[in-house]
Amino acid sequence: MSIQNTVSTWEEVLETARNHTSARRVKRTGQSPSTAPIPSSLQKLPPNTEPPVLLYRDTNSWCPFCERVWFALEEKEIPFATEFIDLSNKPKWYTDLVPTTLVPAAKIEGKLVYESKDILLALEERFLSPALLPENSEENAVARQLVEDAETNGFREIAYKFLRETPVNADELALQTAFEAKLDELEQALAKYPSPYFVSTFSLVDILYSPHLDRLAANLPVYRGYHLKGNPRFPRINAWFDALNQRPAYHRVKSDNITNNLLLRRRWGVEPIGNPLPLDVEDSEKIQYRAEAAERLSDNREVAIADVIKNSGVQALAADSDYTTVKDAVDFHLRQLADYLIHGNGATLPGGRTGGKNSSVDPIFAAVGAITFAYLRNRICAPRDMSAGAATAFRAAIDKLLTSVY
Repeated sequence: MSIQNTVSTWEEVLETARNHTSARRVKRTGQSPSTAPIPSSLQKLPPNTEPPVLLYRDTNSWCPFCERVWFALEEKEIPFATEFIDLSNKPKWYTDLVPTTLVPAAKIEGKLVYESKDILLALEERFLSPALLPENSEENAVARQLVEDAETNGFREIAYKFLRETPVNADELALQTAFEAKLDELEQALAKYPSPYFVSTFSLVDILYSPHLDRLAANLPVYRGYHLKGNPRFPRINAWFDALNQRPAYHRVKSDNITNNLLLRRRWGVEPIGNPLPLDVEDSEKIQYRAEAAERLSDNREVAIADVIKNSGVQALAADSDYTTVKDAVDFHLRQLADYLIHGNGATLPGGRTGGKNSSVDPIFAAVGAITFAYLRNRICAPRDMSAGAATAFRAAIDKLLTSVY
């Protein structure tokens, strides 16, 4: 029996995956990104009704300021539509529309608002429930001041300077000291209320800080050897991370550690000095995340196969420029990955060994699989392609296949 017949068909994988996850995305054929998340509250709208908010954001879902607005829209359950802006080639209509030419921007019931903080406050003013500022007037004033402080207290500037620059000798110690002083200020702010948040309930203040602290928690161990999570000096910040982790909206909008670390290297040219953070084992084994990853791969397979063929280097393995065999091998290995995501928790790997000196499988076929898996592991971007939990499950499955099959 041919090894290609030892795994499920794409249709079988897709059907099984959709039985285990409610995650769905809209296809955007020929556009970037090729799919887009469906807002969790979109079903609240009557048929043929335009959402009250149009969000302009980056195509790669890398922008932390766009993430803030998305987080608030999901938390407040506001139906919205998205217009993606290519930051490397912004359309003239957008630069004419938005004075800063930056993302995010939003039209809230037709009124243009830009700058993430201003959008958040405008959403809070227009959509009163659920509230993301305290009802108590005194605490409301405290929260609003913390919102302003988040933009003006210099935390981001010092944090990213510590992360991206390469200081030497005494400068490095001084920069770390300044960064830790800012973290101490956040610890003190989190101590003022008995909740794990900056005020008594989850608020805009938490939304303003979350994308930046998430990125720092992922980047600092790898690029500066400094750990924020698990650091005993910052127990309240760690309790705050734990509280965020309980919020479904947070999981819909956050990036995973690998996406954050790849972005830093590609965008800013920072070189790692430490090993990548380990994948979250708990997330990698959850069936809803494994199923979401399999659903995304199955439903978007044409784009994935074309990307691998064009950009991974497998074309070099084609004989006489005939890419049919290579394409078939890519297709099989992606089906194998999707099938393994659904059925492979502790199960025998589909097809047994497909490479190595003792294998009966064509070495070119096996090499295509190895290249395909290695390429896709660092190609996917969360949450552009799938949620952070699904991306973790996706990468963990690839690691298992690479180490167990090849």
